[in-house]
Amino acid sequence: MQYLLAAIVVLPLVGAAASLLPAPPGLKGRSPEQAVLRHGVTVTGAVLALTVALAAGFDHDSPARMQATTDISWIPALNIRIHLGVDGVSLPLLVLTALLTFLCALYSYFKMPAGPSPRAFVALLLVLESGTLATFAVLDLMLFFLAFEMVLIPMYFLIARWGGEGRERAAWRFILYTLLGSVVMLLGLLLVGIKGGTFDMVALATDNGSSLGHTTQLIAVLAIGTGLAVKAPMWPLHSWLPDAHTAAPTVGSVLLAGVLLKMGTYGFVRIVLPIAPDGAHTFAPYLAAFAAVGIIYGSLVCLALARSGAKGDLKRLVAYSSVGHMGFVLLGIATLTPTGVNGALFANIAHGLITGLLFFLVGAVKDRYGTSDLDALSGRTGAALYGKAPRLGGLLAFAAIASLGLPGLAGFWGEMLAMFGAFRPAEGLSRPAFLTFMALAGFGTLLTAAYMLVVVRRVCMGGDGGSTRPQTAGTAEDAPADVRSYEFAAWTPLVALTVLAGLWPAALLGLTDPAVQQLLRGGN
Repeated sequence: MQYLLAAIVVLPLVGAAASLLPAPPGLKGRSPEQAVLRHGVTVTGAVLALTVALAAGFDHDSPARMQATTDISWIPALNIRIHLGVDGVSLPLLVLTALLTFLCALYSYFKMPAGPSPRAFVALLLVLESGTLATFAVLDLMLFFLAFEMVLIPMYFLIARWGGEGRERAAWRFILYTLLGSVVMLLGLLLVGIKGGTFDMVALATDNGSSLGHTTQLIAVLAIGTGLAVKAPMWPLHSWLPDAHTAAPTVGSVLLAGVLLKMGTYGFVRIVLPIAPDGAHTFAPYLAAFAAVGIIYGSLVCLALARSGAKGDLKRLVAYSSVGHMGFVLLGIATLTPTGVNGALFANIAHGLITGLLFFLVGAVKDRYGTSDLDALSGRTGAALYGKAPRLGGLLAFAAIASLGLPGLAGFWGEMLAMFGAFRPAEGLSRPAFLTFMALAGFGTLLTAAYMLVVVRRVCMGGDGGSTRPQTAGTAEDAPADVRSYEFAAWTPLVALTVLAGLWPAALLGLTDPAVQQLLRGGN
């Protein structure tokens, strides 16, 4: 177990380097392109298998204890160490990252996005996986920053080289926004490390801010929180997200929504709350206010995009829905209570599963119809998926219902617990203010249901409301292909886990709760 986590982080980097080498003669298959795509599936599959082994060997009786640790001196002069470890907070995110990357590699093997060399695509995908896994595994502030930055370049090139219309502008906005936020975050991390006397996240969390003055904590939370909020994304620092999602290839959107957005919220839980608790307490009401506004804002924009005649893009709509859903995560964190933070972590995983599935499905619809414009998809010659591709339509309806937080599916628990946390926030926080934020979040769930049901009606049933009877294909030639076998293989795990997490939330909450309790009170 000791070196298993290190192997999980390093293996994708080794695979990325290997993908740039010529394939051995016996492994080329029909073409070198097929060989390198198969290599990507193999490496990501091996990483997923190792991650499952890590989860199976994890001591579930002590989820608050760091396990599978590696602690090696790296830069002694700066007291920076290669310190890795996993607990109940990070383990679900590691498994989610490994799963989504494997499913993206599998999907790409059969449906490679148009663009340059597949070798570069696979190499970038694996570097992206390694950086994301490292973000959730490292326990040193400087390593966290390096891993946090490591994902930016591969995602930039995935958008700029394999994306759709407007990809270069979207890629530049993504890189500039996130780099600017990261520079501010680095200053905060350096301040904490210098004032705290160490960059070790476990030692700083155990100290629980006692070695950091109040002013130092305020500056650190403001700087670190700004960088994390850009990646989360928190309103009003979200404006890079819709363009990036709309232009990115399908697998890029899946990883961006399913994994990369979680890096920001994870940083709040792992770094901000335990290391600078006084600063977090001071800024918590402002974070909650921005979160509540983001929930309402994201939902209203989605409603505007969903209405007939708005020329709304379905992919852009799902991107804006992420602003609202991640608002619930930030609201849960801002309550500073175990209930709220557990809800935030649960909502993180649920959003990764459900929105990852939604982007897969929207990509499939766009592949079949050549557009993701809602007006085109809902017109007389549009999608009407229930009649033309019923399995695809059923899956889209399932993902939409899961996204709106239907009880019994994964999306329900995180949002409910975040609002429960806001109902009774941590001592010292204004309860009337948080009750207001809770009411706004509750109203946001109604708006989410409204726009998701409009999308289902327009895309799955066809038409703009004149008739609720599903349209059927006129001829066999008119009907698009329904769910293909490789799509079924890539999407089924996400559907199954969405149902499982909804029906058995204790499986995830049992991991996160002891670790959250410890992070909020300090101690090791």
